[in-house]
Amino acid sequence: MQGIPVASLVIGIASSPAERRQLARLLGGTDAFLIVSNVDQAREFLGVVEMPPDTPAPVPTVLAEMTPSPQPPPDLSVDSDRRVLRWRDQEIDLTRLEHDVLLCLVDAPGQVWTYERLHLEVWGNRHLGRGSDMHSVVRRVRRKLARLDAAATIHAVRGVGFRLTPV
Repeated sequence: MQGIPVASLVIGIASSPAERRQLARLLGGTDAFLIVSNVDQAREFLGVVEMPPDTPAPVPTVLAEMTPSPQPPPDLSVDSDRRVLRWRDQEIDLTRLEHDVLLCLVDAPGQVWTYERLHLEVWGNRHLGRGSDMHSVVRRVRRKLARLDAAATIHAVRGVGFRLTPV
């Protein structure tokens, strides 16, 4: 279907209000997300399970108390022409992969980039689950950020992906 934009919806399931708040913070950079308290609510929302006509539909919990996405430190930038990371008056060279990973994260600070999305953007193919290639690149970028004493690092969101966060 040409010309029709593809939208994605992330559905998060968390039983407690504290877990739902944490999930909302993690998904804050996602285009559209819904947070529910159990699997049945998610199925009902998706229309997977038919409820008897006299049963009231559960109301999904969508958190509006989103914290604004953090901004990258103003002195942190990626120079794509020269493929360098710049922090204040210091620069450090980046490999192509380091540059591409960091560019994704700097362009959307605080947003969680899933392994699959990051792999597709940087490597140009689907993430197949191992992730050692991605973790190696992230480890090198973290070291370079630390070497510059930059006020940002790459935070791993266990089982999901990575995001750029202030130190």
